Amino acid sequence: MAPNHRISRDQDLEQMQSLVDFTRARLGTEAQSPFGSSVVETETGRLVLRRLNAVRKENDPSSHAEVRTMRAACKRLKKPSLAGHTLYTTCEPCPMCMAMALWSGVDRVVFGATIADASKHCAQIYVSAKQLQQRSDMDCRVEGPVARASCVALFEDPRMVEAMSLWRKSRRMTSKQKPSKR
Repeated sequence: MAPNHRISRDQDLEQMQSLVDFTRARLGTEAQSPFGSSVVETETGRLVLRRLNAVRKENDPSSHAEVRTMRAACKRLKKPSLAGHTLYTTCEPCPMCMAMALWSGVDRVVFGATIADASKHCAQIYVSAKQLQQRSDMDCRVEGPVARASCVALFEDPRMVEAMSLWRKSRRMTSKQKPSKR
């Protein structure tokens, strides 16, 4: 991480609220998800881009908001490194997303809702972003929760509660189906 990057709590709150607003504006649409993510330049706070989770839309279990955002940011910047950038996410990154953040070299990861908050609404892997960072030799600050209540409210929006309930039911039905005998 570049030295002397002093991001204030107010700047983090502003970035997170902007991301929450972006995510909330898409609730009730085909793209709805409580999981939103953005990549911003650490030094200037300039937004590079934002994305939402698209696992169901793309039928791809790796299409988490953070992964999609970092992939698109690297393509836009035409380099595989996000050094000099901060990843904001409405929910604490899962191990897959946090590993990608570490591999991409982001300066910071700032999250809103915690894994425990998300687990009330959908399946989670209980390894914190901070634990994963501590077990790596990569330099990345993990900060959160920031604007936790606003991020948790995305999960609790009635449109998301209904959507996640339907998703859980379809997942249970699929996992209970037995393979056909040949």
